[in-house]
Amino acid sequence: MATEKAYKLVAQQEGISNSQAKSMIDRGLVYVGNKKVMIARGEIDTKTVFRIQKIEKPQVIFENDDILVVDKPAFVNSDELERVFRGAKLLHRLDRETSGVLMFVKNDAFRQKAIKEFAQDKVYKEYIAWLEGHLGEPVRVEKPIVTTKKNNRATSNVSPKGKPAITEFYPDTISAKKTKAKIIIHHGRTHQIRVHARYIEHSIVGDEQYGGRRAKRVMLHAHKVKLLGMEFVSPEPKEFLVFQ
Repeated sequence: MATEKAYKLVAQQEGISNSQAKSMIDRGLVYVGNKKVMIARGEIDTKTVFRIQKIEKPQVIFENDDILVVDKPAFVNSDELERVFRGAKLLHRLDRETSGVLMFVKNDAFRQKAIKEFAQDKVYKEYIAWLEGHLGEPVRVEKPIVTTKKNNRATSNVSPKGKPAITEFYPDTISAKKTKAKIIIHHGRTHQIRVHARYIEHSIVGDEQYGGRRAKRVMLHAHKVKLLGMEFVSPEPKEFLVFQ
């Protein structure tokens, strides 16, 4: 059986550069059947046919002279959208596979007001997630989080040396061995929901970094944000509705 590095075969199949193919694999967009290709440099049969997960286009939810609010698709880095929507600067970030409400600011005066609201925990942040196992009742987690970075990869953990973080989990739907939940966060530390979900032994489905089973994506969506008297909502993704 003849083999070749996965990213080179993807590049040939899709008619793209090797670097573009490697990026697609690193983002988790390349499949063989229903299995995600995990290692771009891994050797694979040259006859392999790949399936590429398409990325949705970002949609504008709201815009005025101060703020731009976007419905961020999964598999897109927040920083990339800053280059798409020129003249607007990120106010916060969502993890690459997390979809939903993402806010940008257009001037420094509004930015300072918004940052103050975040710092004083006056911003309402509501998420939807599919969790591993059966979560039978609401849970409030008040555990500090510490984040370390190595090789440009962030990892967070519950630690008494960390910064304060509060996450509220409200179960909604139980299906098979999973629970769909509404999640409200305070503070907003790096990977906060993912870390607190693992802490209560209900990791987010698809979040292999923090104990979840493999899935098409990390099943976490930023559904609603309230800031300075404004409310922004991103509809629940279709894959969340059929994920039973």
